Amino acid sequence: MSRTVPSAPSDDYGFGRPFDRAGTGSSKWARATGPGVIAMGLADMDLPGPPAVAEASERRARHRAYGYTVCDPAGRGLVARWYRSRHGVEVDPDWVLLLPFGPRTAVRLLLEAVRPAAPVVFPTPEWGGFAQVCRAAGLPYRELPLVICPGDGYHLPPGPLLPQPTGAVLLSNPHNPSGRVWPAAEVGTLAEAAVEAGALLVSDEVHGDLTHPGHAHPVAVTAVREQHRHRVVTLNSVGKTFNASGLPSSFALVPDPGLRARLLDTMAGFGFWEGGLIEQTVLQAALGEGAPWLDALLAHLSGARARLTDHLGPAVRSTPQASYLLWVDAAALGLPPATAREALLERCGLEASDGAEFGPGGDGSLRLNYALPRPTLETVLERLQRL
Repeated sequence: MSRTVPSAPSDDYGFGRPFDRAGTGSSKWARATGPGVIAMGLADMDLPGPPAVAEASERRARHRAYGYTVCDPAGRGLVARWYRSRHGVEVDPDWVLLLPFGPRTAVRLLLEAVRPAAPVVFPTPEWGGFAQVCRAAGLPYRELPLVICPGDGYHLPPGPLLPQPTGAVLLSNPHNPSGRVWPAAEVGTLAEAAVEAGALLVSDEVHGDLTHPGHAHPVAVTAVREQHRHRVVTLNSVGKTFNASGLPSSFALVPDPGLRARLLDTMAGFGFWEGGLIEQTVLQAALGEGAPWLDALLAHLSGARARLTDHLGPAVRSTPQASYLLWVDAAALGLPPATAREALLERCGLEASDGAEFGPGGDGSLRLNYALPRPTLETVLERLQRL
Protein backbone atom coordinates (compact mmCIF):
# COMPACT_ATOMS: atom_id res chain seq x y z
CA MET A 1 0.00 0.00 0.00
CA SER A 2 1.53 3.28 -1.14
CA ARG A 3 0.81 5.85 1.53
CA THR A 4 0.08 9.47 0.59
CA VAL A 5 0.60 11.87 3.48
CA PRO A 6 -1.20 15.20 3.15
CA SER A 7 0.69 18.41 3.67
CA ALA A 8 1.00 18.59 7.44
CA PRO A 9 1.58 21.60 9.70
CA SER A 10 4.97 20.38 10.92
CA ASP A 11 5.56 23.60 12.86
CA ASP A 12 2.73 22.53 15.17
CA TYR A 13 5.22 19.97 16.48
CA GLY A 14 8.27 22.22 16.52
CA PHE A 15 10.09 20.81 13.47
CA GLY A 16 10.59 24.31 12.09
CA ARG A 17 12.17 25.71 15.26
CA PRO A 18 15.59 25.15 16.87
CA PHE A 19 15.71 22.14 19.16
CA ASP A 20 18.54 21.86 21.66
CA ARG A 21 19.59 18.44 23.01
CA ALA A 22 22.31 19.82 25.28
CA GLY A 23 22.37 18.24 28.73
CA THR A 24 20.46 15.12 27.66
CA GLY A 25 23.48 12.81 27.35
CA SER A 26 22.92 12.39 23.62
CA SER A 27 25.34 9.82 22.13
CA LYS A 28 24.97 11.46 18.75
CA TRP A 29 26.13 14.84 19.96
CA ALA A 30 28.77 13.47 22.33
CA ARG A 31 30.76 12.13 19.38
CA ALA A 32 30.42 15.35 17.36
CA THR A 33 33.21 17.14 19.21
CA GLY A 34 34.41 20.63 18.39
CA PRO A 35 32.88 24.10 18.47
CA GLY A 36 29.94 24.54 16.13
CA VAL A 37 30.01 20.95 14.82
CA ILE A 38 26.63 19.62 13.66
CA ALA A 39 26.01 15.93 14.47
CA MET A 40 24.78 14.00 11.43
CA GLY A 41 26.21 10.61 12.31
CA LEU A 42 24.13 8.36 14.55
CA ALA A 43 20.61 7.42 13.50
CA ASP A 44 18.37 9.28 15.89
CA MET A 45 16.43 12.47 15.29
CA ASP A 46 17.14 15.99 16.48
CA LEU A 47 13.40 16.67 16.48
CA PRO A 48 10.88 16.80 19.34
CA GLY A 49 8.95 13.55 19.68
CA PRO A 50 5.18 13.07 19.90
CA PRO A 51 3.43 14.97 22.70
CA ALA A 52 1.36 11.86 23.47
CA VAL A 53 4.49 9.87 24.36
CA ALA A 54 5.81 12.58 26.68
CA GLU A 55 2.43 12.97 28.38
CA ALA A 56 1.94 9.22 28.89
CA SER A 57 5.47 8.85 30.30
CA GLU A 58 4.91 11.73 32.72
CA ARG A 59 1.62 10.26 33.92
CA ARG A 60 3.19 6.89 34.59
CA ALA A 61 6.25 8.40 36.29
CA ARG A 62 4.07 10.28 38.76
CA HIS A 63 2.84 7.01 40.26
CA ARG A 64 6.23 6.49 41.99
CA ALA A 65 6.06 2.70 42.02
CA TYR A 66 8.23 1.13 39.34
CA GLY A 67 8.13 -2.56 40.17
CA TYR A 68 7.91 -5.70 38.08
CA THR A 69 5.32 -5.26 35.34
CA VAL A 70 3.31 -7.93 33.53
CA CYS A 71 2.87 -7.89 29.77
CA ASP A 72 -0.36 -6.20 28.68
CA PRO A 73 -1.78 -8.50 25.96
CA ALA A 74 -3.74 -5.57 24.52
CA GLY A 75 -0.43 -4.37 23.08
CA ARG A 76 -0.48 -7.24 20.58
CA GLY A 77 -3.79 -6.12 19.15
CA LEU A 78 -2.54 -2.54 19.04
CA VAL A 79 0.45 -3.62 16.94
CA ALA A 80 -1.83 -5.57 14.59
CA ARG A 81 -4.14 -2.56 14.16
CA TRP A 82 -1.12 -0.34 13.45
CA TYR A 83 0.00 -2.61 10.61
CA ARG A 84 -3.52 -2.68 9.20
CA SER A 85 -3.94 1.11 9.26
CA ARG A 86 -0.40 2.16 8.22
CA HIS A 87 0.56 -0.62 5.82
CA GLY A 88 -2.69 -2.27 4.80
CA VAL A 89 -1.61 -5.75 5.89
CA GLU A 90 -3.10 -8.26 8.30
CA VAL A 91 -0.92 -9.37 11.19
CA ASP A 92 -2.18 -12.05 13.56
CA PRO A 93 -1.90 -10.68 17.13
CA ASP A 94 -0.67 -14.13 18.18
CA TRP A 95 2.50 -13.51 16.11
CA VAL A 96 3.40 -10.45 18.18
CA LEU A 97 5.99 -10.55 20.95
CA LEU A 98 6.45 -7.33 22.96
CA LEU A 99 10.14 -7.14 23.84
CA PRO A 100 11.80 -5.11 26.62
CA PHE A 101 15.00 -4.54 24.64
CA GLY A 102 16.11 -3.03 21.37
CA PRO A 103 16.25 -4.66 17.93
CA ARG A 104 19.98 -5.44 18.14
CA THR A 105 19.37 -7.53 21.27
CA ALA A 106 16.37 -9.11 19.54
CA VAL A 107 18.59 -10.23 16.66
CA ARG A 108 21.13 -11.68 19.10
CA LEU A 109 18.50 -13.60 21.08
CA LEU A 110 16.88 -14.92 17.91
CA LEU A 111 20.27 -16.28 16.86
CA GLU A 112 20.64 -17.82 20.32
CA ALA A 113 17.19 -19.38 19.97
CA VAL A 114 17.87 -21.01 16.59
CA ARG A 115 21.64 -21.49 17.16
CA PRO A 116 22.43 -21.90 13.44
CA ALA A 117 25.09 -24.47 12.55
CA ALA A 118 25.78 -22.80 9.18
CA PRO A 119 27.03 -19.24 8.52
CA VAL A 120 24.83 -16.18 8.91
CA VAL A 121 24.51 -14.11 5.72
CA PHE A 122 23.65 -10.44 5.29
CA PRO A 123 23.96 -7.92 2.43
CA THR A 124 26.66 -5.28 2.23
CA PRO A 125 26.82 -2.34 2.54
CA GLU A 126 24.79 -2.89 5.68
CA TRP A 127 24.34 -1.60 9.21
CA GLY A 128 27.40 -2.71 11.17
CA GLY A 129 25.37 -4.13 14.05
CA PHE A 130 24.76 -7.41 12.23
CA ALA A 131 28.47 -8.21 12.02
CA GLN A 132 28.97 -7.13 15.63
CA VAL A 133 26.16 -9.39 16.85
CA CYS A 134 27.51 -12.38 14.93
CA ARG A 135 30.99 -11.88 16.35
CA ALA A 136 29.63 -11.57 19.88
CA ALA A 137 27.64 -14.77 19.42
CA GLY A 138 30.66 -16.61 18.03
CA LEU A 139 28.85 -17.30 14.75
CA PRO A 140 30.56 -17.28 11.36
CA TYR A 141 29.07 -14.88 8.83
CA ARG A 142 29.34 -14.06 5.15
CA GLU A 143 28.52 -10.84 3.34
CA LEU A 144 26.34 -10.73 0.23
CA PRO A 145 27.58 -7.86 -1.97
CA LEU A 146 24.68 -5.82 -3.32
CA VAL A 147 24.57 -4.39 -6.83
CA ILE A 148 24.00 -0.65 -7.21
CA CYS A 149 22.04 0.46 -10.26
CA PRO A 150 22.46 4.14 -11.24
CA GLY A 151 19.25 5.98 -10.41
CA ASP A 152 17.67 2.94 -8.75
CA GLY A 153 19.79 2.19 -5.69
CA TYR A 154 20.88 -1.19 -4.37
CA HIS A 155 19.53 -4.55 -5.52
CA LEU A 156 20.15 -8.20 -4.78
CA PRO A 157 22.85 -9.68 -7.04
CA PRO A 158 21.89 -12.05 -9.87
CA GLY A 159 22.43 -15.78 -9.60
CA PRO A 160 22.42 -17.97 -6.49
CA LEU A 161 22.04 -15.75 -3.44
CA LEU A 162 22.97 -17.96 -0.51
CA PRO A 163 25.50 -20.69 0.20
CA GLN A 164 24.13 -24.13 0.94
CA PRO A 165 23.50 -24.44 3.82
CA THR A 166 22.92 -21.03 5.43
CA GLY A 167 21.98 -20.65 9.09
CA ALA A 168 20.20 -17.28 9.04
CA VAL A 169 19.77 -14.27 6.77
CA LEU A 170 19.70 -10.77 8.28
CA LEU A 171 18.18 -7.86 6.36
CA SER A 172 17.61 -4.18 7.06
CA ASN A 173 14.28 -3.41 5.45
CA PRO A 174 14.31 -0.55 4.38
CA HIS A 175 17.99 -0.70 3.57
CA ASN A 176 20.35 0.93 6.04
CA PRO A 177 22.41 2.96 4.98
CA SER A 178 20.73 3.97 1.70
CA GLY A 179 17.05 4.25 2.71
CA ARG A 180 15.87 2.17 -0.27
CA VAL A 181 12.67 0.24 0.39
CA TRP A 182 13.10 -3.42 -0.53
CA PRO A 183 10.29 -4.28 -2.99
CA ALA A 184 8.02 -7.18 -2.08
CA ALA A 185 9.36 -9.22 -5.01
CA GLU A 186 12.94 -8.98 -3.75
CA VAL A 187 11.90 -9.78 -0.18
CA GLY A 188 10.07 -12.82 -1.51
CA THR A 189 13.09 -13.90 -3.58
CA LEU A 190 15.35 -13.67 -0.53
CA ALA A 191 12.83 -15.57 1.61
CA GLU A 192 12.63 -18.37 -0.97
CA ALA A 193 16.42 -18.58 -1.09
CA ALA A 194 16.49 -18.72 2.73
CA VAL A 195 13.97 -21.58 2.80
CA GLU A 196 15.95 -23.52 0.18
CA ALA A 197 19.13 -23.01 2.23
CA GLY A 198 17.44 -24.07 5.49
CA ALA A 199 17.78 -20.57 6.96
CA LEU A 200 15.69 -18.17 9.00
CA LEU A 201 15.16 -14.71 7.42
CA VAL A 202 15.21 -11.94 10.05
CA SER A 203 13.98 -8.63 8.62
CA ASP A 204 14.89 -5.63 10.78
CA GLU A 205 12.17 -3.10 9.87
CA VAL A 206 12.80 -0.35 12.41
CA HIS A 207 12.78 2.25 9.61
CA GLY A 208 9.68 0.79 7.92
CA ASP A 209 7.17 3.18 9.46
CA LEU A 210 9.33 6.06 8.19
CA THR A 211 8.57 5.24 4.54
CA HIS A 212 8.15 8.48 2.63
CA PRO A 213 4.92 9.53 0.90
CA GLY A 214 4.46 7.81 -2.45
CA HIS A 215 6.26 4.62 -1.42
CA ALA A 216 5.05 1.40 0.18
CA HIS A 217 6.87 -0.71 2.76
CA PRO A 218 6.45 -4.48 2.28
CA VAL A 219 6.34 -6.10 5.73
CA ALA A 220 8.43 -9.24 5.35
CA VAL A 221 6.17 -11.72 7.16
CA THR A 222 3.23 -10.70 4.97
CA ALA A 223 5.18 -10.07 1.74
CA VAL A 224 6.32 -13.69 1.40
CA ARG A 225 4.33 -16.74 0.41
CA GLU A 226 2.25 -18.11 3.24
CA GLN A 227 4.11 -21.44 3.20
CA HIS A 228 7.38 -19.56 3.84
CA ARG A 229 6.20 -17.50 6.81
CA HIS A 230 7.45 -19.98 9.38
CA ARG A 231 11.00 -19.11 8.21
CA VAL A 232 10.56 -15.33 8.46
CA VAL A 233 10.64 -12.93 11.44
CA THR A 234 9.97 -9.18 11.29
CA LEU A 235 11.47 -6.92 13.95
CA ASN A 236 10.24 -3.40 14.57
CA SER A 237 10.30 -0.73 17.25
CA VAL A 238 8.71 2.59 18.08
CA GLY A 239 12.23 3.85 18.84
CA LYS A 240 13.29 5.07 15.40
CA THR A 241 9.80 6.10 14.30
CA PHE A 242 8.89 8.14 17.36
CA ASN A 243 12.37 9.34 18.43
CA ALA A 244 12.48 7.09 21.49
CA SER A 245 15.56 4.97 20.74
CA GLY A 246 16.97 5.61 24.20
CA LEU A 247 14.11 3.55 25.67
CA PRO A 248 15.12 0.01 24.70
CA SER A 249 12.06 -1.75 23.35
CA SER A 250 10.98 -3.56 20.21
CA PHE A 251 8.39 -6.00 18.96
CA ALA A 252 8.69 -9.10 16.83
CA LEU A 253 6.29 -10.72 14.38
CA VAL A 254 6.98 -14.46 14.65
CA PRO A 255 4.42 -16.60 12.78
CA ASP A 256 6.01 -19.92 13.84
CA PRO A 257 4.65 -20.85 17.32
CA GLY A 258 7.60 -23.15 17.97
CA LEU A 259 10.08 -20.34 17.35
CA ARG A 260 8.04 -17.99 19.55
CA ALA A 261 8.28 -20.48 22.39
CA ARG A 262 12.04 -20.96 21.91
CA LEU A 263 12.61 -17.22 21.83
CA LEU A 264 10.63 -16.71 25.04
CA ASP A 265 12.63 -19.48 26.74
CA THR A 266 15.90 -17.93 25.55
CA MET A 267 14.82 -14.52 26.81
CA ALA A 268 13.99 -15.93 30.24
CA GLY A 269 17.45 -17.46 30.43
CA PHE A 270 18.92 -13.98 30.04
CA GLY A 271 16.50 -12.44 32.54
CA PHE A 272 14.06 -10.91 30.04
CA TRP A 273 10.29 -11.27 29.88
CA GLU A 274 7.68 -9.75 27.62
CA GLY A 275 6.39 -6.31 28.44
CA GLY A 276 8.31 -3.74 30.44
CA LEU A 277 7.07 -0.80 32.45
CA ILE A 278 8.11 2.27 30.47
CA GLU A 279 8.42 0.28 27.23
CA GLN A 280 4.72 -0.57 27.17
CA THR A 281 3.71 2.94 28.17
CA VAL A 282 5.65 4.42 25.28
CA LEU A 283 4.53 1.82 22.72
CA GLN A 284 0.85 2.22 23.56
CA ALA A 285 1.00 6.02 23.42
CA ALA A 286 3.00 6.03 20.17
CA LEU A 287 0.90 3.52 18.25
CA GLY A 288 -2.38 4.63 19.80
CA GLU A 289 -2.03 8.39 19.46
CA GLY A 290 1.11 9.17 17.44
CA ALA A 291 -0.16 8.90 13.85
CA PRO A 292 -0.82 12.65 13.29
CA TRP A 293 2.65 13.49 14.58
CA LEU A 294 4.15 10.84 12.29
CA ASP A 295 2.32 12.24 9.26
CA ALA A 296 3.79 15.66 10.02
CA LEU A 297 7.23 14.15 10.52
CA LEU A 298 7.13 12.37 7.15
CA ALA A 299 6.18 15.59 5.40
CA HIS A 300 9.12 17.32 7.10
CA LEU A 301 11.58 14.51 6.26
CA SER A 302 10.56 14.27 2.61
CA GLY A 303 11.07 18.02 2.27
CA ALA A 304 14.51 17.83 3.88
CA ARG A 305 15.44 14.90 1.65
CA ALA A 306 14.48 16.87 -1.46
CA ARG A 307 16.57 19.87 -0.41
CA LEU A 308 19.68 17.78 0.25
CA THR A 309 19.43 15.48 -2.77
CA ASP A 310 18.89 18.47 -5.07
CA HIS A 311 21.95 20.13 -3.58
CA LEU A 312 24.24 17.08 -3.68
CA GLY A 313 23.06 15.73 -7.03
CA PRO A 314 25.02 12.76 -8.40
CA ALA A 315 26.95 12.36 -5.13
CA VAL A 316 23.81 10.67 -3.71
CA ARG A 317 24.27 6.95 -4.30
CA SER A 318 20.61 6.08 -3.78
CA THR A 319 17.73 8.52 -3.28
CA PRO A 320 16.11 7.61 0.07
CA GLN A 321 12.60 6.22 -0.03
CA ALA A 322 12.38 5.91 3.74
CA SER A 323 13.92 7.11 7.00
CA TYR A 324 16.26 10.10 7.30
CA LEU A 325 19.60 8.74 6.11
CA LEU A 326 21.50 9.92 3.04
CA TRP A 327 24.22 7.69 1.54
CA VAL A 328 26.72 9.67 -0.51
CA ASP A 329 29.84 9.10 -2.61
CA ALA A 330 32.75 10.87 -0.91
CA ALA A 331 34.79 11.25 -4.11
CA ALA A 332 31.83 12.88 -5.90
CA LEU A 333 31.78 15.46 -3.10
CA GLY A 334 35.47 16.18 -3.68
CA LEU A 335 36.49 14.42 -0.46
CA PRO A 336 39.33 11.90 -0.15
CA PRO A 337 37.57 8.50 0.08
CA ALA A 338 39.91 7.06 2.72
CA THR A 339 39.54 10.03 5.11
CA ALA A 340 36.19 11.49 4.00
CA ARG A 341 34.65 11.68 7.48
CA GLU A 342 37.58 13.69 8.85
CA ALA A 343 37.68 15.93 5.76
CA LEU A 344 33.96 16.75 5.96
CA LEU A 345 34.36 17.57 9.64
CA GLU A 346 37.34 19.83 8.98
CA ARG A 347 35.95 21.64 5.94
CA CYS A 348 32.28 21.97 6.88
CA GLY A 349 31.96 21.22 10.60
CA LEU A 350 29.60 18.33 9.77
CA GLU A 351 30.00 14.99 11.53
CA ALA A 352 28.93 11.92 9.53
CA SER A 353 29.12 8.13 9.74
CA ASP A 354 32.08 6.58 7.91
CA GLY A 355 31.00 4.20 5.16
CA ALA A 356 33.63 1.70 6.25
CA GLU A 357 31.41 0.99 9.28
CA PHE A 358 28.95 -0.66 6.87
CA GLY A 359 31.30 -3.36 5.60
CA PRO A 360 33.46 -3.56 2.47
CA GLY A 361 30.64 -2.26 0.28
CA GLY A 362 30.65 0.99 2.22
CA ASP A 363 34.23 2.07 1.57
CA GLY A 364 34.41 5.58 0.12
CA SER A 365 30.92 6.54 1.30
CA LEU A 366 29.42 8.67 4.05
CA ARG A 367 26.04 8.44 5.77
CA LEU A 368 24.35 11.70 6.75
CA ASN A 369 21.32 12.01 9.05
CA TYR A 370 18.96 14.77 7.92
CA ALA A 371 16.35 14.46 10.71
CA LEU A 372 17.09 18.04 11.69
CA PRO A 373 15.06 21.12 12.59
CA ARG A 374 14.63 23.43 9.62
CA PRO A 375 17.08 26.10 10.88
CA THR A 376 19.81 23.46 11.37
CA LEU A 377 19.16 22.02 7.92
CA GLU A 378 19.60 25.50 6.42
CA THR A 379 22.98 25.78 8.17
CA VAL A 380 23.99 22.36 6.81
CA LEU A 381 23.13 23.43 3.26
CA GLU A 382 25.15 26.62 3.66
CA ARG A 383 28.18 24.70 4.93
CA LEU A 384 28.00 22.18 2.10
CA GLN A 385 28.65 25.09 -0.26
CA ARG A 386 32.29 24.92 0.93
CA LEU A 387 32.83 21.63 -0.87
